[in-house]
Amino acid sequence: MEESLIILKPDSVQRGLIGDIISRIERRGLRIAALKMIWLDRELAERHYHEHKGKHFYEPLLKFITSAPVVVMLVHGPEAIAVLRAMMGATDSKQAAPGTIRGDYGLSNRHNLLHGSDSLQSAQREVALFFTPEEIHAYQRVVEPWADPDAEW
Repeated sequence: MEESLIILKPDSVQRGLIGDIISRIERRGLRIAALKMIWLDRELAERHYHEHKGKHFYEPLLKFITSAPVVVMLVHGPEAIAVLRAMMGATDSKQAAPGTIRGDYGLSNRHNLLHGSDSLQSAQREVALFFTPEEIHAYQRVVEPWADPDAEW
């Protein structure tokens, strides 16, 4: 089982896409282990996006991500990182395939609806930024064996 951090960015929240995106994640068979709405302050945004510091899009990204509330989720499931990244689609929404979240709802490269962890290491670091151990809930949904290709019967 892998875990990934997902952030529904300000454009997802402002456009009323929270429920639709969560529904897509759950219908795929992934489990939400933690969920909350927060308003990122600059300090937390800088810690989250530290690897982009100095790049031309860094300041606009910080301004955008701190402009309105976001929804952060910890998602568990088999190969969750790869599955979620495929569901998200290309970072530039204009290049994202139809059927992906960005392909169906995205408008631009900068306002690209959501963030997802890109590796196990990133997921561990990102989850620790946004959730305490007490906020993470371990449980199993009865549907999980039906969505897990490695489930034993």
